[in-house]
Amino acid sequence: MAHSLQAKKRARQNAKRRIINRARKSQIKTQIKHFEMALSSGNAEAAGEQYKLIVKKLDKTAATSTMHKKTAARKKSRLAKKLNALKAK
Repeated sequence: MAHSLQAKKRARQNAKRRIINRARKSQIKTQIKHFEMALSSGNAEAAGEQYKLIVKKLDKTAATSTMHKKTAARKKSRLAKKLNALKAK
């Protein structure tokens, strides 16, 4: 357990940030599931809309350093590849 005031405050801040970061990552995972459901149904238009939402959320999450920028870019790239494969059919 932290003894100094500074360490106690830091522990409180870390707990708050952890909750916020986990919520952001959970939202991204949920949106990716919706995107993959749209892909599996073969609806390219709905998948495109979901992709736009995911990209926006990933960029915001990467900007707040909840997720590394390159991790977000890698996720966007892999999802775009799936979307393009569906549109090519």
